[in-house]
Amino acid sequence: MLQKIHCTELYLAVGIMFYSGVVLFSAVLVGSSGSELKLPSWFQFGAGTSAFQIEGGWNASDKSESVWDRQLHLFPATLDGNADVACDSYHLWRRDIEMAEELGLDMYRFSISWSRLLPTGFSNYISEDGKRYYSDLIDGLLEKGIEPVVTIHHFDLPQRIQDLGGWANPLIADWFSSYANVVFSLFGNRVKYWLTINEPLILCDSGYTNQTVPYLDDKDIGRFLCNKNVLIAHAKAYRIYEKEYKPIYNGKVSIVNLFVWLQPATPEDKDITDLTIQYWEGRYGHAIYSKQGGWPKELENFLLEKGRSEGYPSPRLPPFTDEEVALVKGSADFYAFNHYSTRLVRKAKPGETIGSWPILGSQELGIVLERDPSWEVGDTVWFSVYPEGLRNQLNYLKETYGDLEFLITENGFFSTDPSLDDTRTVDYTWKYLEQVALAIQDGVNVTGYIHWSLMDNFDKGYSAKFGLYSVDFNDPNRTRTPRASARYYSKVTRTHCPYPEDLEQ
Repeated sequence: MLQKIHCTELYLAVGIMFYSGVVLFSAVLVGSSGSELKLPSWFQFGAGTSAFQIEGGWNASDKSESVWDRQLHLFPATLDGNADVACDSYHLWRRDIEMAEELGLDMYRFSISWSRLLPTGFSNYISEDGKRYYSDLIDGLLEKGIEPVVTIHHFDLPQRIQDLGGWANPLIADWFSSYANVVFSLFGNRVKYWLTINEPLILCDSGYTNQTVPYLDDKDIGRFLCNKNVLIAHAKAYRIYEKEYKPIYNGKVSIVNLFVWLQPATPEDKDITDLTIQYWEGRYGHAIYSKQGGWPKELENFLLEKGRSEGYPSPRLPPFTDEEVALVKGSADFYAFNHYSTRLVRKAKPGETIGSWPILGSQELGIVLERDPSWEVGDTVWFSVYPEGLRNQLNYLKETYGDLEFLITENGFFSTDPSLDDTRTVDYTWKYLEQVALAIQDGVNVTGYIHWSLMDNFDKGYSAKFGLYSVDFNDPNRTRTPRASARYYSKVTRTHCPYPEDLEQ
């Protein structure tokens, strides 16, 4: 039986539980018959992409080589294909704007290719074609009343910079902030939302454990050097904007954290879960958002002692100087994060085999991460569906860092099904948006939600189908076709009601 849903104001019967000193909420929806929860009228909806994943035109005009270009050309068997053409958005950007308009988006998140705008990797030379491309895209969005949300760096480091040491070289903080200054100077008069660096957890903890570019294997030292250098680079870029551009344009700047929500598998696993959250989120958030600044002390001490036990003469997690603590602390105008999934954390049992994916911190912390067997899974083992995790995460962040503005910069369902009838994506999205609405009622200042992604794109190949629009990668025109999720999301953006028009009962 299908029941029509009418989205109206909602009253909540709230059950309260506690985890790590943070109130977690369990709510029963109570309202008039057939009514559901509505997101506020001021809430902004968006969709996102990144340059390497959609643009193509890898060597168009004077663009130089990025780390992804080098990897996929030298080692074509590494992944499924390459992104030389991808969605061809370098040529089809007008269609991308049409799609954003069709969806009724308030915001469109995209990234700038460092090697397209600055072919040498440095600010001594700015590409006129690169500048024109991004300027046209920004102007086209604004003409349609769509706010550009611009990521300055989304994994595609210029190969020249990587050859000089990449994110393990402390000089990259100055190289990145100089690049960011160029971006601010060119587009700051039109862009109000800036994201400096996307997912440093992936950039460092995957990039330096042989999981993604630059495919280096140095988990003991490399990823922690990268960790600190990313924070310094972000902060220097922020301070440039704060001093030179914010007084004129009044925009906002943040970094984008990836924060899988973590909950203890048993009450006995609470302490190790707290440490794991510090390992995931605290290494990239605490220095910026906490009142104290610097590294989370418990984690810093844990890694220091562990490094000593392994024979390292100096800390593997590089200490901050007092000047660096002051530089980084407060270097964000809001908290931006990508959320996809939740994991349960427990201590590994004696003799138990621990997962080898280093980004999870499993070996470092001696933990096992697992999912509740009742949770739905996507089309990959890492993706589990637990919508309540997003609400719990938002409440945790507010409790930990205070009453910040929060922007969800990525959320979407991992599928490999190319079908246009993507009902699982619709089901996932409305359930997560419902939790956002509940978090707002809890008092969390969530101002926007950006769906990942606008269209299918290169995601270590083309098997992942995150897109609201399907892309025919066999068609030279890269035809984009709306899925059921696109029709659903366009209704949400216009009504602010997260529920499908008809829910199967």
